[in-house]
Amino acid sequence: MTISKPMIGITMGDAAGVGPEIILKSFDHDVVHETSRSFVIGDASILERAKQYTASTKTIHRIASPSEATFERESIDCLDLGLLTEDLPLGEVSPQAGNAAFQYLAKAIELANAGEIDAICTAPLNKEALQKGGHMYPGHTEILADLTGTKDYSMMLSAPNLKVIHVTTHVGIVDAINMITPERVLHVIHLANDTLKKAGIESPKIAVCGINPHAGENGLFGYGEEEEKVIPAVQQAQQEGIDVQGPLPADTLFFRTVRGDFDIVVAMYHDQGHAPVKVLGLEAGVNITVGLPIIRTSVDHGTAFDIAGTGIADENSLVEALRQAVELAPKR
Repeated sequence: MTISKPMIGITMGDAAGVGPEIILKSFDHDVVHETSRSFVIGDASILERAKQYTASTKTIHRIASPSEATFERESIDCLDLGLLTEDLPLGEVSPQAGNAAFQYLAKAIELANAGEIDAICTAPLNKEALQKGGHMYPGHTEILADLTGTKDYSMMLSAPNLKVIHVTTHVGIVDAINMITPERVLHVIHLANDTLKKAGIESPKIAVCGINPHAGENGLFGYGEEEEKVIPAVQQAQQEGIDVQGPLPADTLFFRTVRGDFDIVVAMYHDQGHAPVKVLGLEAGVNITVGLPIIRTSVDHGTAFDIAGTGIADENSLVEALRQAVELAPKR
């Protein structure tokens, strides 16, 4: 039986940022062509403009559907939605670009749901532009959940020697603590366990962060959040046979995980999980939404408006996101 290379739809993200540039640069990497059939969902005119400030010599091949893609090394297939023009200002918040970023992702979800692509890989969008464009979401993850009808999902960050999955993400710290429940923590433990098993780890070692400093230190810090919200979930997961420990102090847990003590960390809130991954380097991290009916990976950095159009953006996070999309995609 011959297994075909997975079909990956790359969404352009916010066209006023570095998305078009890192997409062009990623197609210069042999691994993209050798492991996948990748094409862009966005605006061909924006990709053409980005060639002016990159070294890319690729021909932009406009297509109307994935079936028209040729996947030739000297060209980049672009499913051209025709939403933007070349005079879109770079490095500025734009409602037009925000709306376009939403439409690119909506099209990708439509294709994935129809089985026309095997996975989605997303370039970054700008949350302010997205909302000014009429789409009141905090980010990619929430759009994906809404448009696929997914109620229970989580954001996982993956970097060399460190994987982190989140109980809460794009909410303020007070709201995050209120949203943490034993049921939610247990569900995220299940997502972590299932995801790593599918990736080939037979019995994942899972560590769960505490909410307070020193994981509350037996009630010394906080108001019993660990005892109320975290410990019941960990105990239930252990009874189910999952190899999980916690709550553990976050200030040492990430070091222990990089050292190899654990396969994944369950973080309670956004910055608790994001900061350690980003210390390893913005080019190293990949954002994966788990719990969806489709595979989605993303760069773990923003639109970088401050360097948009300069030609210095690093594409390696996108290349890594594509690599992981290939690994996670269903095999045909």
